Amino acid sequence: MRVVVAEDLFLLRDGLVRMLEAYDVEVAAAVASGPELSKALAELAPDVAVVDVRLPPSFSDEGLQCALAARRERPGLPVLVLSQHVEQLYARELLADGSGGIGYLLKDRVFDADQFIDAVRRVAAGGTAMDPQVISQLLDRRAQDKPLGRLTPRELEVLELMAEGRSNAAIASRLCVTERAVAKHTSNIFGKLGLPPSDDNNRRVLAVLAYLDRG
Repeated sequence: MRVVVAEDLFLLRDGLVRMLEAYDVEVAAAVASGPELSKALAELAPDVAVVDVRLPPSFSDEGLQCALAARRERPGLPVLVLSQHVEQLYARELLADGSGGIGYLLKDRVFDADQFIDAVRRVAAGGTAMDPQVISQLLDRRAQDKPLGRLTPRELEVLELMAEGRSNAAIASRLCVTERAVAKHTSNIFGKLGLPPSDDNNRRVLAVLAYLDRG
């Protein structure tokens, strides 16, 4: 797996590179600005890009916009975005892109090496890795809306874990229930949201997130 890392803070960028290499992940490039990121993504065609939202020269959403532009040139390019805070606008913009592996993590998660590497690999494989705080805020924003408001508390828990990109087995382990119970909750969730059930974890998560994000 080849990764391009974009982070303007040297210490964090160096730490990300060392962490990835410690887990036998090849870092194709580590850059510090938007123009450098665009060049690296175009020339190196990595398996996944790990991108800070705010990069020079604008220090606004330069990193995110460069990543989205690269995905337009190479549809489905896996992108894992890092952010200092939960910024729903950026999460929505990433989700709206709609194809390929996507992830949105708070930088605090980076300090948990196993969790971070798991997220990188999941996104590179075409899956989803959404920070629990991002999902929680999206759920809170929609909690009073129908049909989301018809979900039971347990179904909301399952939905949140689904949206993070967890498999039925992982959800069952987290909630201390059987996979059969999770499958039943999942079926109920899709029914209440008016979405067709699917065994494809990435498609089902993207579908749920797209629903939560619209309106």
